[in-house]
Amino acid sequence: MAADGKLISQAGQEAALGLIQAESTLTLATAGESGPWSAPVYYVYLDSRFYFFSSPQSRHILQTMASGEAAASLFHRADSWQAIRGIQMKGTVDQVHSMGLSIKAIALYLKRFPFTRQFFADDPSPDLDAFFSRFKARLYAFTPTQVYYMDNRFGFGARQRIDW
Repeated sequence: MAADGKLISQAGQEAALGLIQAESTLTLATAGESGPWSAPVYYVYLDSRFYFFSSPQSRHILQTMASGEAAASLFHRADSWQAIRGIQMKGTVDQVHSMGLSIKAIALYLKRFPFTRQFFADDPSPDLDAFFSRFKARLYAFTPTQVYYMDNRFGFGARQRIDW
């Protein structure tokens, strides 16, 4: 029904947003002097950005900070090729420094991934420094600059560019 870059349906953007809300893991792909790399991360989606925690020394963070760009994908688990659907993106990764934005993203993260509360069993309302210290990670945001929604339910390789 659709070829690369063509409209799958008027509901394509809604389907993409639904997939983002339904899934929890984003795979970041980077490249650098040490070669290509990919890393799955839990994410929360807020204001067209994907927020996640990673170590500042992780390979994917070091590579994306050096190159200034990354690719990312997320997908729905499928048992047949006809059911494959996912999102492919190109964009940038930045460390989040805004206290207000960090608090907002972390609140969403704790709500979406309740198991993370186990890191704060002795502190029911941790401050931001305690949160970062316990995770041994920092908060980052992947900002897509190019987004494609792919859905084989509309034909093999059917995908459309999403602008939001």
